[in-house]
Amino acid sequence: QVQLVESGGGLVQPGGSLRLSCAASERTFSSQTISWFRQTPGKEREFAAAFIRGGKMTLYADSVKDRFTISGDNAKSTVYLQMNNLKPEDTAVYYCAATDSRNYYYSTYYNYWGQGTQVTVSS
Repeated sequence: QVQLVESGGGLVQPGGSLRLSCAASERTFSSQTISWFRQTPGKEREFAAAFIRGGKMTLYADSVKDRFTISGDNAKSTVYLQMNNLKPEDTAVYYCAATDSRNYYYSTYYNYWGQGTQVTVSS
């Protein structure tokens, strides 16, 4: 059973920064793609960024590119999402998820999900 444990959400002012963490097992970290999605009420989960099989490659949605950075710590089997220059439209529940599929952008291809963490950007 793959377990993903998220932390790091909260309330931040526009222009501020937050870092989210997603702790996984060593096997999941090295062999699967771990991605961040986000969801607002009434909308489908939206892809934000992917950390592909231990960091072989990273991908970003256009909406977060140049503001968000996804990275990983091999020793801790943890994937991070550093979010800078946050905007009110970044407000959402953020989920990390794992997949062994190459369909990185689509939530339906992810088999394992964390519990979600709320990020609120507001003054």
